[in-house]
Amino acid sequence: MNESENVDQVEESKVDLQNNDNQSDVNPEETSEESSVNASINDLEKKLDEAENRTFRIQADFDNFRRRTRLDREAAEKYRAFNLVSDILPVLDNFERALQVEADDDKTQSILQGMEMVYRQLFDALQKEGVEVIEAAGKSFDPHLHQAVMQVEDAEYDPNTVVEELQKGYKLKDRVVRPSMVKVNG
Repeated sequence: MNESENVDQVEESKVDLQNNDNQSDVNPEETSEESSVNASINDLEKKLDEAENRTFRIQADFDNFRRRTRLDREAAEKYRAFNLVSDILPVLDNFERALQVEADDDKTQSILQGMEMVYRQLFDALQKEGVEVIEAAGKSFDPHLHQAVMQVEDAEYDPNTVVEELQKGYKLKDRVVRPSMVKVNG
């Protein structure tokens, strides 16, 4: 053997001795304590992850709740007059029928003029709230806006066209309060 091989063997022996010393320093109880501590740490990390996920879900639910509440409040504000409008529509219908009466004398004419003024004021107030009359006569039948109560065969009109409006329909902004009652060409 030459000197370099001897030096290598001596170095290997030193390393083996150091490894044996390090292993003998490790107490088996400490290893089990370390593993139980590591297990506890892993459990706590899992619980922390679950708690964070639960917190994120609760935050998302709360954000969704706030958004839904805001949208509901906006819709309630937008359509706050819906019930009032639906209650006033029969009054408008009665005014329109009364205004179609023929006036024979000056007294009846003046009463009709007064009724016309009240009708105009009422209708203008409804329009300020966003009420619109649904156009029907001569238009294509739309089941969202029109309620067909009669069907006729008339060569003057295209099929599925409103021939006559029997009762006016109204919308409040973009929501139908009452559909128009119509006669449709079949």
